[in-house]
Amino acid sequence: MTAGDAHEAETHQAIEATFRIERARLIAGLARIVRNVDRAEELAQDALVLALSEWPRTGVPDNPGAWLMAVAKRRAVDAFRRDKMRERKHEEIARTLDETFDGALEAITAIEAAMDDDLGDELLGLIFTACHPLLSPDARAAFTLKVVGGLTTDEIARAFLSSEATIAQRIVRAKNAIAKAGLTFEVPRGAERAARLPSVLEVIYLIFNEGYAATAGDDLVRPGLCLEAQRLGRILAGLLPEEAEVHGLLALIEIQASRLGARTGPDGASIPLTEQDRARWDHLLIGRGLDALARAEALGPKAGDVGPYVLQAALAACHARARRAADTDWPRIAALYDRLRVVAPSPVVDLNRAIAHSMAFGPDAGLRLVDEIADVDVLRGYAPLPAARGDFLFRAGRLAEARSEFKAAATLTRNARERAFLLARADACDCKH
Repeated sequence: MTAGDAHEAETHQAIEATFRIERARLIAGLARIVRNVDRAEELAQDALVLALSEWPRTGVPDNPGAWLMAVAKRRAVDAFRRDKMRERKHEEIARTLDETFDGALEAITAIEAAMDDDLGDELLGLIFTACHPLLSPDARAAFTLKVVGGLTTDEIARAFLSSEATIAQRIVRAKNAIAKAGLTFEVPRGAERAARLPSVLEVIYLIFNEGYAATAGDDLVRPGLCLEAQRLGRILAGLLPEEAEVHGLLALIEIQASRLGARTGPDGASIPLTEQDRARWDHLLIGRGLDALARAEALGPKAGDVGPYVLQAALAACHARARRAADTDWPRIAALYDRLRVVAPSPVVDLNRAIAHSMAFGPDAGLRLVDEIADVDVLRGYAPLPAARGDFLFRAGRLAEARSEFKAAATLTRNARERAFLLARADACDCKH
């Protein structure tokens, strides 16, 4: 490879990395202008194609996000001209099209301000828009994670314990339903917003989860996704101060984010929760999370039964309050999981409940519970299931069986760091002999 080829390859990598970072905001900003999420995606992709053509020659601009937005807006202006801007606001832009491009952009900016909503954040507005009741809950989440979160179909499939083909079909159906109904970018208000809130909370948490435990790749965590989910959660809590579940979600992600710095060693290897150096936890985030949890619990009686995010935040708080792993109140955690499986039943909750019971009442208790869900279809091929069973067997002294389970889990994970951790646990079974 020549020096020129190497430079071009590096520039392309920088462009792709920039686009991953800017993509969601770019689509959100464009959707407010063109009032169509699908069209906004196309404009964003057009801007990327132009960047791949020009930046290797001119260099990456100082503000690449602004460059991409300017190009995409120029394409939007061209599209408005071709379509003759039939709607009133688009006609306002049309009157400026014969002037300079800067003049057109000024008109768009003015119209954007007129369209402003009370959320005050384009990305959050796009999430609410995409979580339309016309779509099924699963389709809303898959579509929003793809468009807004920038997650791949594979990452979304792993989050839902589903196949890539199934998720791809959901996304296509969602786009077709939106196009057929003629839905446009419109942030809901009042009762309609409240109806969409559970889907919005789910999407924010799934974005956080992909950052906290990456589905695939060489890195265990993707901090950028975690930070974006935290930012959205904080905005939402400020906008909806009386919603217990909003504060519950914020508490959960703040407390979990506090552990990011301790989750990996210097070599990037995974460190289990029980072995982490708790001095490396971010105690400012823990404090913020506990405050949000207190707010959620105070609102709980007004809102009826405690919701799943408040319960999960209470679980996270049990770990956050324990100064040492040995101080963890595992019986309380087990009891909280007993409640959570009633409020939000799922195979993953059942698996985590088995882990909690194993820590509270011994590995045999965990084995009994995990054996009850061993044949659940959606858990087949799910690496945490054999990993958990391997841990129970290891602690029960059944080392040969534990080694087999850790090996099986290592073959199922798509994350290189997690695979290395599981293989190391398998090797540790041999060392114990």
